[in-house]
Amino acid sequence: MSIQSILDDVVAGKRLQPIDALKLMQSNELAAIGRAANEVTMRLHPEQYRTYNVDRNINYTNICTAVCDFCAFYRTPKSGEGYVLTTDELHEKIAETVELGGNQILLQGGLHPHFKLEWYEDMLRGFKASFPQINVHGFSPPELHHFTKVNKLSIEEVLSRLKDAGLGSIPGGGAEILVDRVRTAITRGKVLTDDWLNVMRVWHKLGGRSTVTMMFGHAETLEERIEHLERVRQLQDETGGFTSFICWTFQPENTKMSHYPAAGSFEYLKTQAISRLYLDNIANIQSSWVTQGLKIGQLALLFGANDMGSLMIEENVVAEAGTVHFLTLDQIRAAIEELGFEARQRDVFYQLVDPSLEQLAIESNRRKTTAEEKRLPVLDTVAP
Repeated sequence: MSIQSILDDVVAGKRLQPIDALKLMQSNELAAIGRAANEVTMRLHPEQYRTYNVDRNINYTNICTAVCDFCAFYRTPKSGEGYVLTTDELHEKIAETVELGGNQILLQGGLHPHFKLEWYEDMLRGFKASFPQINVHGFSPPELHHFTKVNKLSIEEVLSRLKDAGLGSIPGGGAEILVDRVRTAITRGKVLTDDWLNVMRVWHKLGGRSTVTMMFGHAETLEERIEHLERVRQLQDETGGFTSFICWTFQPENTKMSHYPAAGSFEYLKTQAISRLYLDNIANIQSSWVTQGLKIGQLALLFGANDMGSLMIEENVVAEAGTVHFLTLDQIRAAIEELGFEARQRDVFYQLVDPSLEQLAIESNRRKTTAEEKRLPVLDTVAP
């Protein structure tokens, strides 16, 4: 079957099968694949707006017992560079997020060897008491699986207790590639595929929602990218609990895997577009402008994405690997509007924010940007 025949079938509503998805991955027909992904996106999202979120990534600790060759952020328990944020520091970060119109924090840390579940419950209860309007999108499956080991509890009990304490949703971090060959090649001491998926399965059965991710462009084969998508699609068929999918390219700088050549924007756009075609049961695809930059992040909205992702008031993990793409809220909104869509703020559950609150977020972020620009040093120019 030709590439165009495969794409025509998917656009018509036929489910993309692994063997045909692999043909798309192996091809270089980026424009055709992108057109098909955009047609599917327009069918799923005929509305005249595209969305974004305002939130903050808070890494409460960088201390981690896992050894991930792709991670430039973590520190070992014995490292002098390890940290744990205090309650005051955490609350200060959330307060600033609220001031900037944020409705969520993305809370993740390393796999700390000593903290008991009560420590995390107290943290969540403190957040909800002081900031009841904030959704805590927290603790990736590797962390949650780690909690079961430290506390000798089932994943059902861990998730139930955290939910009762105020956990609102779960991020899809730590997925990398959901194939054990790849996972064991690039990390040690971290959850494998079946347990990663089971954390999400149990959370969904408790009524929770979550996102799901894929980090590609390293040790995996093209077949293994498709296997990742297939495992995600199967679980979504079972539970329906994933709100969105986000993929990004591995950032090799400052990591133990720097010998891998960085995957470029061509590979990113193609893989995202194929993900849109494959994941017919996940409503939303997020652009990864934080790894790709403004223009490719914008172009991703024509290659299967319907969402620009988060403003990311703070981001630490990808930045440690040398990626330094940061956008203002006005830039994110402009990127959407330049494509002819209305820009709308949403929450993690893809509910649109009240327009009056959205406007307050725009104004507060502009004031912050202006204040930061005024603090920049003025460079004297010297005539040659």
